[in-house]
Amino acid sequence: MTNGKLLRVTRAVYPGSFDPPTNGHLDVIERAARCFGELVVAIVVNPQKRAPMFSLEEREKMLTASVAGLDNVRVEHFRGLLADYVRAAQADVIVKGLRVISDFESEMSAALMNRSLSDADTLFLMSDQRYSFVSSSLVKEVFFLGGDVAAFVPEPVLRVMAEKRTHLQRR
Repeated sequence: MTNGKLLRVTRAVYPGSFDPPTNGHLDVIERAARCFGELVVAIVVNPQKRAPMFSLEEREKMLTASVAGLDNVRVEHFRGLLADYVRAAQADVIVKGLRVISDFESEMSAALMNRSLSDADTLFLMSDQRYSFVSSSLVKEVFFLGGDVAAFVPEPVLRVMAEKRTHLQRR
């Protein structure tokens, strides 16, 4: 309730680098899509962060293909402050997935800052236990060292990863 009135949230933003998207990300997307009228999966373009393995275009392609069956989900990207993007998107809620306790510790400060800057609350969704150990970094490491990650990424992501590995091996 806000000022004694029930607030109905219709649009939420799920931000991330998605380098690459994993089944853990997709699980959070599917569950959040059931909670909100519209979910914007927002790829963060952060020049301060280490260079991503996958280009922005590849990440958009992988996510768009992975959420193709979800009518109320769209994929976008943004630069700058999440709070500014949330305000511009006219969203009321930021969705974040949590795998382990350390995720909460790092995300809590960001959630409080985003609330003070945008007035948007952050909704934390716990990862499905099947994916609690899966991170994009770990998936990339295992994949590019020759391991099988098919159980950890959506099929469209696996295709792009295979193309990327083939391209890198040709160099």
